[in-house]
Amino acid sequence: MVYLPLLGAVLEAFGTILEKNVLKRRDITFRNYIVFSFLAIVLVLLPVVYFFHTVQPEAFFAKNIGIFIFIVLVSIVANVLILYSLKRESISEFEPIWLMQPLFTILLAFVFYQDERQWEVIALALIASISLVAAHVKRHHLTMDRYMVAAYLGSFLFAVELVASKTIISLYNPFFFYFLRCLCIFALAIIIFRPSFKIFGREQKLSLLIIGIGVLWAVYRAIVYYGYDIYGVVTTTLLFMLSPVLMLIFAAFFLGERPTARQIISTAIITLCVIIALVLQNYL
Repeated sequence: MVYLPLLGAVLEAFGTILEKNVLKRRDITFRNYIVFSFLAIVLVLLPVVYFFHTVQPEAFFAKNIGIFIFIVLVSIVANVLILYSLKRESISEFEPIWLMQPLFTILLAFVFYQDERQWEVIALALIASISLVAAHVKRHHLTMDRYMVAAYLGSFLFAVELVASKTIISLYNPFFFYFLRCLCIFALAIIIFRPSFKIFGREQKLSLLIIGIGVLWAVYRAIVYYGYDIYGVVTTTLLFMLSPVLMLIFAAFFLGERPTARQIISTAIITLCVIIALVLQNYL
């Protein structure tokens, strides 16, 4: 089942491209989109969690409830920051900063989890991460504006959330854990932002598109949590580094953006690192 994280990489890339297309609309702000998107995810997962709602008794320990609340709070801030940046930046501007998330995730997992310290895989993951960043960062990315700062902070907070999730994810069914997380985020977001839903009366295609994005993110996150539980954070993150590569390909096809020579070389390095890591761990 090592191919599931590879499928997740495809879903992440495709989902990001679709989200950018929605956020390009003038009548969609990052504030109302965060409410709409999490509502869509909750609605999509409702019939799923009827069948998949396993929770271990340890999930109700005070410590684990505290970790879950921490994950929800960090996640809502991360989502606001990332969507705020994505609303303003193009994929080609946003992606180099978003690529910092795998590096943040690997470093945090290395620091906090002893079982993640597999030196060969860590080395391959770091090479792939640095290759990604080096291939995409340009001089103007070093000049910070508020949108870039938001993207950097959002990427780091997503890494914090993902690494923290490893602590308790084995106590839940992955779909149910994501459902509870998104339900809590939706409840907080609708209280904070109080958006108008009138646009959906005029734009049925928009409603279907956001629901479709919700399906992508629901399956994507379930795969992420499954990967963390089965393969560990570092290996799963390395596999998901194929997502930015696929994002570039999708951006070229759907948005007309062309990859550079550095990005093509980086793609080859990442693919090689992923293959070597899978061979070392006997997944291929």
